[in-house]
Amino acid sequence: GMETACVNMIERGDKVIVCSHGVFGSRMQDVAGRCGAGVVEVNAPMGRPVDPGEVEKAIRANPDAKLLGIVQAETSTGVLQPLDEIASLVHEAGMFMLVDAVTSLGGMEVPVERLGLDMVYSGSQKCLACPPGLAPVTVGPKAVEHIKGRKTKVQSWYLDLTMIMRYWGEERFYHHTAPVNMIYGLNEGLRVIAEEGLENRFARHRYNAEALWAGLEAMGLELLVEPAYRLPSLTSVKMPQGVDEALVRRRLMDEYSIEVGSGLGDLKGKIIRIGLMGSGSNRRNIVLFLSALGEILSGEGFSNDTGAALDEALSVIEGKRTVE
Repeated sequence: GMETACVNMIERGDKVIVCSHGVFGSRMQDVAGRCGAGVVEVNAPMGRPVDPGEVEKAIRANPDAKLLGIVQAETSTGVLQPLDEIASLVHEAGMFMLVDAVTSLGGMEVPVERLGLDMVYSGSQKCLACPPGLAPVTVGPKAVEHIKGRKTKVQSWYLDLTMIMRYWGEERFYHHTAPVNMIYGLNEGLRVIAEEGLENRFARHRYNAEALWAGLEAMGLELLVEPAYRLPSLTSVKMPQGVDEALVRRRLMDEYSIEVGSGLGDLKGKIIRIGLMGSGSNRRNIVLFLSALGEILSGEGFSNDTGAALDEALSVIEGKRTVE
């Protein structure tokens, strides 16, 4: 998805502004540079969102930039990036806006139409709860015209949207053999989402995340991200001083069949990342995880009250069974 967006929107010699507040924002900067762009970086510390004030400075200093790229849901940290103010700045400057929604689509609002986002990409394996391997991409009308009007060919034949757009249209121009089995899987995943309803699904992800946060904090653990900027689909928690996070992850897997992510980049060895995505965002998983983590941390010398953690988590869940 990321590479599809970049190779289609960027031509060699273009100037682009790409924001990073984690590993995947930095990856977007790298991919844009590989497309031959002059990349203006706007960076924030891992665990914090990008400051709209810094974006405004970059736009004013680079009025000839073609687009701005940013990650809405930074998987490496669990940060939710607010987009409203940044989208206004980008549109006022006449630039395109490219958004990474890999860990947000299906678990929270992705404001494509509300904010007029020009190109957004995601993945099938996160909150859509489908097998990995597909990258849904949405392209706004202005971006379509931009791609069709390129002066040079798209750098990738396989990812060239000027050909792929003909593949799905009435003309049915052959481009590649579609992964039909994966598309059927995506279709079923979308059917499940429609059956639950978007508002209900978003609320479920939110209150389950809040339950997990309450349980972790009652256990005496510190979360990486401030409450206002936490993703409902992924939570990063700091490991206590003297506790080996790799050992915690290994024991969770070996003893409880629970897999959590390690820290990435500068956070390697400092945090674990807990996903509550799609059908996996449920009460049973929260209770099982908190119970397992509490027991493991106790065994590693970190005193905690697992019972209190479970009580806090369940009180949140039981108080938020309906959409607010």
